[in-house]
Amino acid sequence: MNKNSAFRIITITLVLLVGCLYALPNLYPTQPAIQIAYTDSGKSADQFLLDKAESILENETSGYEEIFLRDNKIVIKFKTLDQQLESKTALQNKLLDQAIIALNLEPTTPAWLKDIGGKPVKLGLDLSGGVHFLLEVDIDSALQARLEVLLDNYRKSFREDKLKVANSSVKDLALSFEFRDTESYNEALRAYRNDSIGINGGIQYIITERPSRKTLLLKFSDVAIKEIRDYAVGQNLTTLRNRVNELGVSEPVVQRQGANRIVVQLPGVQDPTAAKKIIGKTANLEFRLEANSRTSPLRKEEFNFKDNDYRTAFLERAVVVSGDRVTNASTGFDESGFSQVNITLDMQGGRAMQKATSGNIGRGLGVLFVEQKSKSELVVDELGNKVIEQTSYIEKNIISLATIQAVLGTGFRITGVGSPQEASELALLLRAGALAAPMKFVEERTVGPSLGKENIELGMTSILIGFSLVILFMALYYKVFGLAANVSLVINLVLITGIMSLLGASLTLPGIAGIVLTVGMAVDANVLIFSRIREELKEKDPQSAIHDGFSRAFVTIFDANVTTLIAALILYVIGTGPVKGFAITLSIGIVTSMFTAIMCTRAMVNLIYGNKNIKELKI
Repeated sequence: MNKNSAFRIITITLVLLVGCLYALPNLYPTQPAIQIAYTDSGKSADQFLLDKAESILENETSGYEEIFLRDNKIVIKFKTLDQQLESKTALQNKLLDQAIIALNLEPTTPAWLKDIGGKPVKLGLDLSGGVHFLLEVDIDSALQARLEVLLDNYRKSFREDKLKVANSSVKDLALSFEFRDTESYNEALRAYRNDSIGINGGIQYIITERPSRKTLLLKFSDVAIKEIRDYAVGQNLTTLRNRVNELGVSEPVVQRQGANRIVVQLPGVQDPTAAKKIIGKTANLEFRLEANSRTSPLRKEEFNFKDNDYRTAFLERAVVVSGDRVTNASTGFDESGFSQVNITLDMQGGRAMQKATSGNIGRGLGVLFVEQKSKSELVVDELGNKVIEQTSYIEKNIISLATIQAVLGTGFRITGVGSPQEASELALLLRAGALAAPMKFVEERTVGPSLGKENIELGMTSILIGFSLVILFMALYYKVFGLAANVSLVINLVLITGIMSLLGASLTLPGIAGIVLTVGMAVDANVLIFSRIREELKEKDPQSAIHDGFSRAFVTIFDANVTTLIAALILYVIGTGPVKGFAITLSIGIVTSMFTAIMCTRAMVNLIYGNKNIKELKI
């Protein structure tokens, strides 16, 4: 009785091998590093930038360990944090707006471990240090932009229907049309009411009628405002994730908070100015018709091309569709084998594009890239220190100007975009460059690397203290069974570390609290088993007591852990930030503690007492 089956031995061996293998990278310390990327997101780091960075480091710093190109970025490794910080300052002072310099920690995991997906546990903002931003999406600006587009659409529509408009404008987030006669007023009212019914049957507009003045006021309803807000925040969220991911910051966090706010956390980035530049790269797109000889000088603007400052073109001031209406962009080739970009708009954008192009075949359609940029300048302050001053400005450039060959709708293509690489860059700008509404910084916080290091040390101390006390208690109170439980506890911690590394989960300070809690829960399962064996010993022989103790305690352990696991999963689904970190480690710990308590502890007990004639069992 109480023999280990081949299945149990094979299962435990395989799980331990995988767990130890993927926990192994955490024994290799991280190394201070810097990542450099061009400020222009469509441009990959090249040998020219690498040579320039290398020259700066050799002339103005105390040295570096290694510099190389990886994933379109330059990575520089250092032996000490002091060298890292010194080099970052030197690079920033020389490169200024040419490149973005981000502090980073490079793993020193051996190549053979990397080849099988082995990597250390990622540390959250509270453990690795970094910057935290809380941004608020300007919903009023989004509503204003939508009303401006609506104003232009209704002007064209009323002109086509020959309605007599005396005046039209957007003021106080309301669209106002004043008509010259009652017939035009009634026709416009009928059009408003028809357009007010949304796709889902909801009312999109609140219409205020003023018959005496022959004036109609139109505002978005609460349903429409919610839709616009959700779309604007969602689009900005996607854009920010795309832009932040381009920088290569380790484990960035970009998530929604509340109705119209977005949290951005960049672990490892210690310079808020550089981080703001990353966030400020988010831009918008505008599709405008090219001005012709009949266009009034007051209704057109001149813009430079993004890839050629000496080439310009005149575009109409009226925006046909803005970039927040682009749902997808991909590259391809036309019939002649030249590169093109395939565009997909949402329904509202498709209708606007159809109206604008139906009578303008043969005219040019320009894609205008509107980007918020920062200009850096190295100046000397009153104390004689060199500091970088920054000013923000809006830059508008044409990235494509193509001839309209047919009436366009939700799907169309942009030709004449140059090489396949340029087409790919344009598709990237169209997908990731659209910002549905401007944002402002509500909160800015920096977590220093020293504070993160202190958090790690305190967290590890708490784990070691709790772990040591539990091991001591189990060994003294349960003797041989306690030693088996202690070995299972060590295995449990190794498995938690290995699974978190394998899944790429982030370890946060609340996550460490979840591990400490898991240690207690893992012991609790063993205590239940040992208490059950004690009860069984009163009526049965030792071998039967061991067998029935493990078997009958399983149901209780399973029920208790499943209910806790459900609570942890709910915390993960509805929680944010620190709550998710706690839920992740708790969930993983529950699964591993059940495995070690039921499988590993039993295997060790069977190894010690199995198939032996035991007359007395002390537990």
